[in-house]
Amino acid sequence: QVQLIESGGGLVQAGGSLRLTCAASLRTFSSVAMGWFRQAPGQEREFVAAISRGGDMTDYAAFVQGRFIISRDNGKNTVDLQMNRLRPDDTAVYYCAARGYSSPSRNSNTYNYWGQGTQVTVSS
Repeated sequence: QVQLIESGGGLVQAGGSLRLTCAASLRTFSSVAMGWFRQAPGQEREFVAAISRGGDMTDYAAFVQGRFIISRDNGKNTVDLQMNRLRPDDTAVYYCAARGYSSPSRNSNTYNYWGQGTQVTVSS
């Protein structure tokens, strides 16, 4: 019954912005850390950003720091990824994930639930 549903992906020109939203059907949403990961064709899944249960702690991959912002709304059971100054190498399927712990992690193996992914394509 647990569902994580991403939305907001699409096609954007380099330098543009997109905002991804993950809606979580998860009773314990406010108790768990959330993360965003991405996977490009032929590439392994990589960490993008994560946020603690209360939203006060965040972690970012070096290649997105200063461009992306992760946030959450525990009242709505959503986590967002605001992506700015997008580059063609940001093109990937983006996944949100829920972790059964309160603190962020970069390790995808520690996340218990995953969304279906949403495609982000950045044109040059």
